[in-house]
This record gives sequence, C-alpha cells and structure tokens, in this order.
Amino acid sequence: MPEGDTVWNTARVLERALTGEVLTGSDFRVPQLATTDLAGWTVAESASRGKHLLTRLTRDDRAMTLHSHLRMDGAWRAYAPGERWTGRPAHLIRVALKTARSAAVGFHLHELALIPTSQEETLVGHLGPDLLGADWDPDEAVRRIEAHPDTTIAEALLDQRNLAGVGNLYKAETLFLRGLWPWTPVHAVKDLHGTVTLAQKLVASNRGRWTQTTTGSLRRGQTSYAYGRRAQPCRRCATAIRKAELDDRVTYWCPRCQPEP
Repeated sequence: MPEGDTVWNTARVLERALTGEVLTGSDFRVPQLATTDLAGWTVAESASRGKHLLTRLTRDDRAMTLHSHLRMDGAWRAYAPGERWTGRPAHLIRVALKTARSAAVGFHLHELALIPTSQEETLVGHLGPDLLGADWDPDEAVRRIEAHPDTTIAEALLDQRNLAGVGNLYKAETLFLRGLWPWTPVHAVKDLHGTVTLAQKLVASNRGRWTQTTTGSLRRGQTSYAYGRRAQPCRRCATAIRKAELDDRVTYWCPRCQPEP
C-alpha cells in the first residue's frame, strides 16, 4: 500500500486541481455511483487521513465527501481541459471530476464512496493518530500499540489503528534505524515513543516530493537503508540485507544490525 506521504502528496494534486472550483461534470465508473452527478458542487477541500483521501464538496447548505483509497495501484491525475488522460489505461478509470480549468481523474481507486461529510468518521474514525495530521500524538500511538503487547513491532507499525500512515517502506526503515528485529514483540521494545517518533519524522521528511528517501540521498539506489535492498550489503556493516514475507507483507532487515533478541 502507499505510504502516508504519497497519499498526502496526492491530496495536494487534487487541491491544486479542484479546490475552490465548481464542478462542471462528473463521471463515475463504479456501479454504486454510476448515476451520480456532482455538477454544480464546489470543491471545498482536499484532505488525507492516513492512507485515505477525502475530497470535500459543498452546495447550498449541504456538505458531502468523496472518499477514495489508493491501496497498491490506485492514483489520481490532473489534466488541463482538452488534454488526453494519458498515463494509465482508460479501462482503469473509476471517476473523473471536471471543472472549467482542470479535470481530476482517479485510476483503479478502491473504497470509493460518497457520504455526508458529517459521517466521515464511519470510514476513518477507527484510525490512529495521523503521522502527517494536526492530530499526531506519539503518546496516543504508543498507548494503542502497548494495548497489544504480544504483537510484533513490525505488525504494530503497519496497523493503521495504532498510527495512520506507515507502510512497508517506513516500517522497514524505522526498524533498521532503531536496530529492532522485525519480529520483536511489542513488550520487548524498550523505547516505543522513540520508535513512533522516528517513523513520523521519516514520513514527514518526504512530504511535498514524490521521491522517498530515508538516507537523505535522492540518487537512485541510495534512498534507503534496508527496504528494497535484498542481498545487497548493509550500509553500516556490509552484511547482506534479508527479505521475508511478514503476514503477507514484505519486510527487509539486516541480521547483524537488527539481531534477533
């Protein structure tokens, strides 16, 4: 799934394309919204909540939210009027929102729903503190993680109910930098506060750009310590980085820098 910074950046794409504009038309290509027409609605805001996108619309005294989730393969793209919607196959289009100056097109989106804005919590209320949101609270994230002491730290970081926005990339990089074996149970992690704080800093450091780096380098092949580097030498100790499936999700770690307890 995409990381929180990717979703945040996507919200900015929608913000630049749509916010403040009146929709001149909409085209939904999913059965549950096929007859929906949003022409005449004004786009009030584009926001992200963890890995969820919330496009808020107003008309007269009504407020609605278009919710979408990218998962692994979803994307939103913005186009100028008359510009071809290139970059993704047309059969993957799930929705198009059109204004006088732009069109925002959602490809292969998931969990697409249109609900009253007052009911947003029914879709995102279960999420933990958002790493890129005003509600970020490391103490609350730690409290939620500690509630399940036998869960592995890797699972805990990925659980969006604990903290919203960490995916496989930032999970692996956070654990490497903290020297934590991915299968360490939560109760054995000495400094959970430092761990979640580092995860937040890593995600926030890439807000506003599409190239994700945890090393500080933007050069190809130099952007991560462990993630995506199976069998390559650890940047600290030269031991080969390992890769494994962790509950159907991939993880990378250095067996020397992140030893099994």
